[in-house]
Amino acid sequence: MQLTNIPEVKLGLVAVSRDCFPVALSEKRRAAVKAACSGELYECPVTVENEQGMLKAVEDVKAQGCNALVVFLGNFGPETPETLIARNFDGPCMFVAAAEGDGDLINGRGDAYCGMLNCSYNLGMRHLKGYIPEYPVGTAEDVAGMIAEFVPIARAVIGVKNLKIITFGPRPQDFFACNAPIKGLYELGVEVEENSELDLLVSYREHAGDPRIPAVCAEMAAEMGEGRYYPDLGERMAQFELTLLDWAEKHKGARKYVAFADKCWPAFPSQFGFEPCYVNSRLVSRGIPVACEVDIYGALSECIGMCVSGDTVTLLDINNSVPARLWAEQIKGKFDYRLTDTFMGFHCGNTPACKLCADRAVKYQLIQNRLLENGGEPDFTRGTLEGDIAASDITFYRLQCDSDGNLRSYIAQGEVLPVATGSFGGIGVFAIPEMGRFYRHVLIQKRYPHHGAVAFGHYGKALFEVFKFLGIQDIAYNQPKSLPYPTENPFR
Repeated sequence: MQLTNIPEVKLGLVAVSRDCFPVALSEKRRAAVKAACSGELYECPVTVENEQGMLKAVEDVKAQGCNALVVFLGNFGPETPETLIARNFDGPCMFVAAAEGDGDLINGRGDAYCGMLNCSYNLGMRHLKGYIPEYPVGTAEDVAGMIAEFVPIARAVIGVKNLKIITFGPRPQDFFACNAPIKGLYELGVEVEENSELDLLVSYREHAGDPRIPAVCAEMAAEMGEGRYYPDLGERMAQFELTLLDWAEKHKGARKYVAFADKCWPAFPSQFGFEPCYVNSRLVSRGIPVACEVDIYGALSECIGMCVSGDTVTLLDINNSVPARLWAEQIKGKFDYRLTDTFMGFHCGNTPACKLCADRAVKYQLIQNRLLENGGEPDFTRGTLEGDIAASDITFYRLQCDSDGNLRSYIAQGEVLPVATGSFGGIGVFAIPEMGRFYRHVLIQKRYPHHGAVAFGHYGKALFEVFKFLGIQDIAYNQPKSLPYPTENPFR
């Protein structure tokens, strides 16, 4: 399925020029950057030399539908007008500068290397956010590379700024992982709409007999394949899917993008007649995050991962250790991971089908069946999407608001190993270098919840930049042995 709920970035390129430098130098270098870029990039014809030029440039890029900007210091640049672009433009701005070497060092020297210092200083004085790459000075080809890396970062920032998270709660009792303060959402500019399970149930019942249900049932059957789903559940699950999609459209309000954080147990299955996991997986596969157990920050994390990767994601419990015997038989000597580098990521069945092994199927929730159906013949505990998660590079990450109201995050790159789990649910054997130390000195030490978001690929670099841009002060990662954690015992 195509991701339909994430932003499309339309970039504009605005050159700036200080009045004591030739404006033609900035314009020539701007044209070279445009020529070096392979993606869509609108080249603003207005070169900013003063505040009036800044207003004209911003008006021009807005008229062209740009929602992110590259502010290019073709020479030293006018620090006040160039930084005011970030105040007057409603979208993320990247600030980069031209390297020397495309002309002589008399009339062709731009000193943008120096200008970036004043640019950064001025952004700070005005409390304006601007994205500055690791090394923001380069040739046209270098800048084109920076622009390509900026696109997913801009997409995530735009997505967060225009996001509404819709919840159906209450948030679970004795499940404090999902009971984080929502204060951090408002600080990020995210809107939240909290509803009850009863609201959802009423809407679901109103969708009974919806004429669109047969088409959704046929789509589900085609996706899963014969013998891999419960035909008698199709109508109920299709009705629920349409309920969520309609709710999203009707309750989007002033926002462009939505995510859900839904209560899925213990009352849900008995009242709706099925487990929602497979439907959740289908929404996530089309770019609509759905976090289990009313995990609001899980939904936010999923949204960010989708924007960064341009792909679907999942939300998993950092669930159980890998048995020593399984590690010895299937991992040791085949992969360069110690037992403590591995763990199993699991959830009942919300991972999209496209990220599971070929034998995936709609099944029943074993734990809920024990609890709600006394371990008997599964009925309303059916509806999970189960299978081993396919081998892949992954990034495990999360953005969280802690109990004191502070936003913090972690990022760890690794992989899902091609090792059969021999277990139930949507589950995989994950391997992250130095996971044991990361588990103790980040996840436990900083009191992170057991839910983590998973992007399918290595996206740590972009996620790190997104979190920095969003103002997250604490960005943890799996540090190598050579770099001990502050709480790590040096005498261990």
